[in-house]
Amino acid sequence: MHLTIWTIGYGGRAPNELVELLTKHGVETVVDVRLRPERAAMGVYVKASNPERGIQRVLSPHGIRYVSLVELGNVFVDLGDEAWREPYRQLLEHAGDLLVRRLETLDGPCALLCAERDPERCHRAELGSWLARHRGVTVEHLR
Repeated sequence: MHLTIWTIGYGGRAPNELVELLTKHGVETVVDVRLRPERAAMGVYVKASNPERGIQRVLSPHGIRYVSLVELGNVFVDLGDEAWREPYRQLLEHAGDLLVRRLETLDGPCALLCAERDPERCHRAELGSWLARHRGVTVEHLR
């Protein structure tokens, strides 16, 4: 696995700001960890069926690959603000090795992408903590 994995939230960011942060840190692959990346309400950040649209269109001109790994999404998000946190931690503890299997095959450097701008309010922080503990990677949140 890569020595460093970044995380980033696109909430409240213009596409050029997102790309600037990713390129500044040498990110080559964005790993979408949203449970439902194809929701039209996500605007420019939607995972489009056509790679010339949506988030793929934002990233590809800058040489950044896009991969969606819905298995890393927060299946407990509908529980509410903080109620999702403990079940998601438990899921990672019980099935983390299986859930990160595809992540471990990706070319890096990688950034985990979700909607929430603040990593402390997002499941990607829990995922990052698990990766640090179980895979020995450094996780840095791009703010």
